[in-house]
Amino acid sequence: MKKTLMTTLLALYTFSASAADLVVNVQLAGEKGPTGEAGSITISESRYGLVFTPNLKGLTPGLHGFHLHQNASCAPVEKDGKVIPAGGAGGHFDPAGSNKHGTPWGEGHLGDLPPLFADASGNATQPVLAPRLKMSDLKGLSLMVHAGADNHADHPAPLGGGGARMACGVL
Repeated sequence: MKKTLMTTLLALYTFSASAADLVVNVQLAGEKGPTGEAGSITISESRYGLVFTPNLKGLTPGLHGFHLHQNASCAPVEKDGKVIPAGGAGGHFDPAGSNKHGTPWGEGHLGDLPPLFADASGNATQPVLAPRLKMSDLKGLSLMVHAGADNHADHPAPLGGGGARMACGVL
């Protein structure tokens, strides 16, 4: 019965995928620019919000902060004498000006997404759901995978504590 249910759910998801899906190429981020292909993330619209389905490799195993950032750039930038990989993406997407890091389903930045999980081989393939987002929100943004996990709060570390920018893709 479980196998039949899983097969049915997979078939429904596959059937719901459409030509309107957006595939974003993702590059590993470095101080001099992209350092290699990380893979892609397919974004699909569902009645429950946007589904982000990663097909990424080369990540460190474990959880990674995952966000929409405000600029369509993955270029490195210099800030206070230090180069920030993919710093051209700017901060988290926050069109309402909440100035608050939060959960993907609650208050806070609209760009706060569920974390991505990379398996022991560094592959991320588990889809995540962003219930507050629509495809029309995505124009002119970038996707960011951070080096560490995200606690979806501004404490004890700002912006969830995800740390360095590890991989980036322009929408």
